[in-house]
Amino acid sequence: MSKTNKQSSLGKLWAYMARYKVQIFLVVLFSVLGAAFSIAGPKMLGLVTTEIFQNVMNPDSMVDWSMMERLTVILLAVYVISAVFSGLQGVIMRQVAQNVSYQLRKDVMEKINRLPLSYFDGSPIGETLSKVTNDVDLISQNLNQTLTMVISSVITILGVLVIMLTISIPMTLAAFMMLPLSALLVRIIVRFSQKYFADQQKNLGEVNGNIEEMYTGQLVVKAFGAERKTVEHFEKINGSLYNTAWKSQFFSGIMMPLLMLVGNLGYVAMAVLGGALAAQNIIQVGDILAFVQYVRNLNQPIGQTAQIASLLQATIAAADRVFGFLEESEETDEASDCCELDHSGGILFENVSFGYNPDRMVIRDFSLDVRSGSTVAIVGHTGAGKTTIVKLLMRFYDIQKGLIKIGGRDIKSVHRKELRDSFGMVLQDTWLFNGTIMENIRYAKHDATDEEVIEAAKQAQADSFIRQLPNGYQMLLSDDAGNISEGQKQLITIARAILKNPDILILDEATSSVDTRTEAMIQSAMKNLMKGRTNFVIAHRLSTIRNADSILVMENGNIVEQGDHKSLLELGGRYTELYQSQFE
Repeated sequence: MSKTNKQSSLGKLWAYMARYKVQIFLVVLFSVLGAAFSIAGPKMLGLVTTEIFQNVMNPDSMVDWSMMERLTVILLAVYVISAVFSGLQGVIMRQVAQNVSYQLRKDVMEKINRLPLSYFDGSPIGETLSKVTNDVDLISQNLNQTLTMVISSVITILGVLVIMLTISIPMTLAAFMMLPLSALLVRIIVRFSQKYFADQQKNLGEVNGNIEEMYTGQLVVKAFGAERKTVEHFEKINGSLYNTAWKSQFFSGIMMPLLMLVGNLGYVAMAVLGGALAAQNIIQVGDILAFVQYVRNLNQPIGQTAQIASLLQATIAAADRVFGFLEESEETDEASDCCELDHSGGILFENVSFGYNPDRMVIRDFSLDVRSGSTVAIVGHTGAGKTTIVKLLMRFYDIQKGLIKIGGRDIKSVHRKELRDSFGMVLQDTWLFNGTIMENIRYAKHDATDEEVIEAAKQAQADSFIRQLPNGYQMLLSDDAGNISEGQKQLITIARAILKNPDILILDEATSSVDTRTEAMIQSAMKNLMKGRTNFVIAHRLSTIRNADSILVMENGNIVEQGDHKSLLELGGRYTELYQSQFE
């Protein structure tokens, strides 16, 4: 990661934290006060030690017990107050860290809804989930530690330095001779470990993605006996995570022992030099004790600097991934105003060309005029471009060439939300969320009454089986709706589309998961549902589209045949081949 990227990620992270300036000010204030009281402790302890030592060395003198009591009480008060301030700044900082992580998750969730469909087609689900969970959690956890540690470390170093100079300049110079060596060690280790922290977060995302895929695809894994293969693949990516995590933690772990070694060398130097100065009556014995304590206090923030460096590297790596996601290109609207579409004018595709990859066109010079209120069926072999036509109509993707108009208006001049509100969609791949059946149907119209939901279910021929389920409409569906059958899932999604009551209806293999009897029931309901609407039906089972007003036969992104069921059979072309292949 470049220095510019580090600064960019830290700057963006600070922008989130800057929203809580008052809390951060209190954290800084309490950190300063806590460090200041903590710094005063060793000096007072040194005074007590000097008083006791002098009386031990001079038996004829009397111990000033009143002074000793006062110093002891003050010393205890100093440490208690220091602990209180440290506790307060910790509580406030944890709140700030949680607020930042809350806002980051909120922004990530809102970002997901603004991303184009192309992003999800090209990005693993687990990788995105890892950014929302692991990376944001890591930022929150490390923010809670790094800011307080940085503040207390700076205050401690400055305060300790001042008091050490008042005790003995020669001993202070000797103590600080160890600092360049400590700084050099930290710099070297940080340089080597940064790339491993970045790789660790990347590999963690891959592991999460693999786990998510294997969890949702267990039926396929077991059906094909691919357990061993999946375990081997997981072991490979898990091994990569282990290697990068081990290396990052190794470099992070060796910092403290090395710095402690340097610190212990400093203690030896302090003891020898302090003893020599005390023998010459230049300093008091209690000052030696206080000075050693201050050296220890000095080594602690220096050691924390190494820990801060490790935490900061991990935080930067996580922040870079999260902010990289937040900066992904979003869906854009050229529309400057918002007005209702005129659905009475029909739909026009005019010389449309499109490719998911601009170098490979999927649709080429596609033209189609759809009369309002008609039903258009689209058939063809897999990969012919059937579903792509629907995606272009709803602006999940933008065309590279040509025009698509609804009611004579270019759909690019219409806000995407307004455009998509005109559509109802039932896909071959059902999507139901963890909630009740009532909630899943009501998803299409959030203000629908229970009676409206039940009526939609009746039209979709779903009411009878729903009432037979435990708790009926209040039955809770699992995450993947695995507690009902595929056909029942499809019926619920059809009910959801019926409840929306859209102007344009899209059925993409909507009856592919139901049996023949249920299919007949659905077709009967669909016939009434389609009245007064413009309908697009994508089908492989040609028995479902016999009554369509127009049937388009697509091949390699082009319409090769067009007409109704009877005229296409009489033509004896591609449609006839498809039809006979299903009914021979």
